[in-house]
Amino acid sequence: MSKSNRTLRPIWLACVAAAALAPLSGCAPLIVGGVASTSVAVATDRRTAGAQLDDQTIELKAGSDLRNLLDDKGRVNAMSYDGWVLLTGDVPTEEDKQKAQDVVSKIEKVTKVINALRVGDITPLTVRTNDTWITSKVKAVLIDTKKVPSRTIKVTTERGVVYMMGKVTDAEAQMAATAVSAVSGVNKVVKLFEIVSAASLQQQQVQPATPSGSGSTSSSTTAPAGASDGVQAMPVQ
Repeated sequence: MSKSNRTLRPIWLACVAAAALAPLSGCAPLIVGGVASTSVAVATDRRTAGAQLDDQTIELKAGSDLRNLLDDKGRVNAMSYDGWVLLTGDVPTEEDKQKAQDVVSKIEKVTKVINALRVGDITPLTVRTNDTWITSKVKAVLIDTKKVPSRTIKVTTERGVVYMMGKVTDAEAQMAATAVSAVSGVNKVVKLFEIVSAASLQQQQVQPATPSGSGSTSSSTTAPAGASDGVQAMPVQ
């Protein structure tokens, strides 16, 4: 092979590789932090990115503060969605239950605390393990249920009671609760949804979302008459 051919070969190979990759560049996903990100993935959670980060921070802070408050005397789980925090678990006294609520309510970005703590002995491990299994089944059912935005719904189970949080329409809330109520082992379904209109969701897709905590939004929350904590429960089938 002549010297000129040896010089041109690497250039030719580079051109062939570039030509092969060029048609793929238009559909390649954006890589952020080593994870592929697409417009579809962004749309799966109806919270803003800032709200999702705030909720993660709230849950971490609540867990730390509650451990310092109760030590090993109780068992409290905190689940946050768009600034609403659900407390589940066991505490020894009514006073501890109120203290837990007060501690969490003082965390930055928390707008509401739903206190579902139970006063009594810590729930046995066998029951908690079963609750974890129920939660897994519920999530699977939500994924399989058509027209239910499962990726924007958070789920936890406590002694067979399933709690759901998320930003959904009234129709989506009813479909989700009906599907979950049929899951084996579920004793009750509690909806802690932020009910929004379909029109507001469509508008959110075409306009930048309002940053979490920056002001009022067009969404509204509904609760049954006489419910002071925003909890809406339905019987199982």
